Amino acid sequence: MKVHFNDESFSFQYLRVLGTIAAGGADIGECLMTAARIREHDVESWYAEWRRTAEQVEGYACEAGAGRVSAGEAYMRAFSYYRTAEFFLHGDPADPRIVETWGKSRTCFRQALARLGVGHEIVAIPYEGTTLPGYFFPAGREGRPTVVLTTGFDGTAEELYLDYGVSALKRGYNVLAFEGPGQGAVLREQGLTFRPDWEAVVTPAIDWLLARPEVDRERVAIIGASMGGYLAPRAAARDHRIAALVANGGVFDADYTKLTVMAKDVIKVLHTDPATFDAAVREVMKTDPAIRWAFRHGMYVYGAASPHEWLLMSQAYTLAGIAGDIACPTLVIEAANERSFPGRARLLYDALACEKEWMPFPAAEGIEEHCGTGGTMRRNQRIFDWLDRVLRAGEDETGTTDRRSSQKRHILHQRYFASWRRPGALTGPCTTRTGRPLLHPGERYGEKERENHPPSGCPRHGRHRRQHPSRKPERGDPHRRAERGHSPDHP
Repeated sequence: MKVHFNDESFSFQYLRVLGTIAAGGADIGECLMTAARIREHDVESWYAEWRRTAEQVEGYACEAGAGRVSAGEAYMRAFSYYRTAEFFLHGDPADPRIVETWGKSRTCFRQALARLGVGHEIVAIPYEGTTLPGYFFPAGREGRPTVVLTTGFDGTAEELYLDYGVSALKRGYNVLAFEGPGQGAVLREQGLTFRPDWEAVVTPAIDWLLARPEVDRERVAIIGASMGGYLAPRAAARDHRIAALVANGGVFDADYTKLTVMAKDVIKVLHTDPATFDAAVREVMKTDPAIRWAFRHGMYVYGAASPHEWLLMSQAYTLAGIAGDIACPTLVIEAANERSFPGRARLLYDALACEKEWMPFPAAEGIEEHCGTGGTMRRNQRIFDWLDRVLRAGEDETGTTDRRSSQKRHILHQRYFASWRRPGALTGPCTTRTGRPLLHPGERYGEKERENHPPSGCPRHGRHRRQHPSRKPERGDPHRRAERGHSPDHP
């Protein structure tokens, strides 16, 4: 869909900020007024007008008499407008306004969280001699399911909070939104650029999470947005502690030599005559703001010195021979008007050998653009309803779990975590650290397996005989109780 602007890039980025209205990241009147002042195809006008609105709204937070909630709401919108203003500056990575404007965006976001009373921690995840920045938002109780949010080519952890975090917290999920190399602060402050083996980035984050009492270690999901639709599956293929995966949209490979704007003869020149290719691209960049931004931003986040170097580096970002190693339930999404990675979601879906679901985002629901941008509420309804079914397994909104859902969760653990090995774990193919036998990943939990591996540890394996806490425990010798169908170590 086109929104206000004829320029496709301007239209999509405008829709991107409009989509945050549902989570408090923008206000329709402020957006309309700003868009009306922007000149078509003019990135300097885009920066100036969004910056002007951001400063104006930030001023609302500082007005005398502004309450904490009013100030917090204003800061949250100012964060979003500063982020939007900074976006097209990446056409020149040396522009000092990039770090300065992004810095104001992050400051406003943190001010908003503090004033709105959003429970959170600003975290630093240990990573290869440095740290990765992020935010942990606890759901408020111990042992809750958790979603890890990873962004893509041009996003930030702060934006992930508005896009998915608010919806997740409402549903009782803990949220970890963080940035890796090539993203946000890791790129701008540490100078670290993208790497294809994203499991090296996500595994330290999972390690950090599993030490938290708020986290149910059996129910950690990951959502990858945009190019994160490649990064998150790559991590899930290597780290089987991830219990569910959402690729929005799915990206089998982030190989930018396969862009639809790249004709076959142009690709041939890329490989045979890189200097000529670079000269031709730079000529196009002079007159096409979208191409200029894409190539300069790509070079910026990948650490490439030239257009051809960036494209060749991108060829390493593929799930060929890897996607089949994903063991957890996986949701693959494709928007009807997908233009960033057309056709890549179906390739990913077809390559999966795990439990999987295909979810198209249609125009009739207003979620047809890349990642469902602009349709935040409907998009998140569909994503989190799927996660609820996969992870929560009968759990109600208050966080209580009945006996049947507890058994389902144990079976889920057996099916998808059998291949998880941590330091100190037993090495047998079907045992946990406690010695309890597990099923192989994907093995059906039927009657034969029930006889060999009772899910509750109870000799009477046909039923889960854990007594309801409201009933008094049986008295008498525990061994006689075992003969009546109870395990001695169960009440």
